[in-house]
Amino acid sequence: MARQDYTPHQQNIISGYYKNLDTIMLAKLQELVTELYLADTQAKRDRLWKRVEQAMTKLHIPPTLTEHILATRDTEILATNVQDWLRKGNAGTGKR
Repeated sequence: MARQDYTPHQQNIISGYYKNLDTIMLAKLQELVTELYLADTQAKRDRLWKRVEQAMTKLHIPPTLTEHILATRDTEILATNVQDWLRKGNAGTGKR
């Protein structure tokens, strides 16, 4: 893959994205909770839970908690944890 040179403005945008990645992923998880409540087919729920797994991985949620949430597939448990992570900031997982 070719190395790309970015302008200082582009570098600031990229840096800002990664600096706020935890906040972005938590917002996505909030949206996914809503979508899970509204999902009307099992196939749609399956796709949404896959996205939940990806978001929790990016947030570095402890594997045991991730496995528990995904095993139960309980939207209430997910919503409660997302609220806790929002209160604690940085997903409550320790800083990267």
